[in-house]
Amino acid sequence: MEDGPGRLELWLHLAESCMLATLQQGLEQVGRLLLLCLLCRLCFRQRLPSLAKHIVSMATGSYALYLFFEVHAMWVLLLGAVCYLVLVLCSRSSRRGPFLSGAILMVVAMKAISLAFDLDRGAVASLPSPAEFLGYVLFVGTVVFGPWISFHGYRNAIESRKISWSWLCSCLLCLLKSQVCLVVSTCIAPYLFPFFIPVEGNEVTRKGVEHSAVSFHFSNYFVGHLSESLTMLSGAGFSEDKDHLK
Repeated sequence: MEDGPGRLELWLHLAESCMLATLQQGLEQVGRLLLLCLLCRLCFRQRLPSLAKHIVSMATGSYALYLFFEVHAMWVLLLGAVCYLVLVLCSRSSRRGPFLSGAILMVVAMKAISLAFDLDRGAVASLPSPAEFLGYVLFVGTVVFGPWISFHGYRNAIESRKISWSWLCSCLLCLLKSQVCLVVSTCIAPYLFPFFIPVEGNEVTRKGVEHSAVSFHFSNYFVGHLSESLTMLSGAGFSEDKDHLK
């Protein structure tokens, strides 16, 4: 019972010195990205030509890359251009299978690889235009934190189903989960575990590894939930069989 006030003081201290600052910095980092995803979704809802929607996707994705990586974002843009050039060259081959062999040379470009597979097996009927391809590769909902989506999923996103409260609540719930995981990873795992689980002697090293593992896992959960929130907010991730987001 004597430890009660001490633990309460620790919680209050962490809330003031770590948790609030972590949440503020986390939201500042992803706030503009969230706004870009919402802007992209709202543009997709308008009756714009497909070309205009692809350009919006490409522009917002490029700006999101610049916000996080500044001038180094150009390497992603160059990679996208090179991937499209390979697809164009492969499309002129008369042999079956050139898309697969060409895409393997760029393992890091998962979207280009998946599109190469789809083109090779006929799931995508024809080679996308440069605007379509770059809009897909630079789609703002997935360009920074992922996850990978198929070209078919991107086309569904730009068709933009009706916005609903359930969709917005799902996005906010994923965002809330990501912030909770960020707080656990940054504040709770490193500081509270030693307080609630005292270590002595040779157990210090083992417990330190456990604390690091918990922090590492929750940082991964943070990225996973955040990427899910961004993907849904920008209009992707719809599934008729699963979540029925609209």
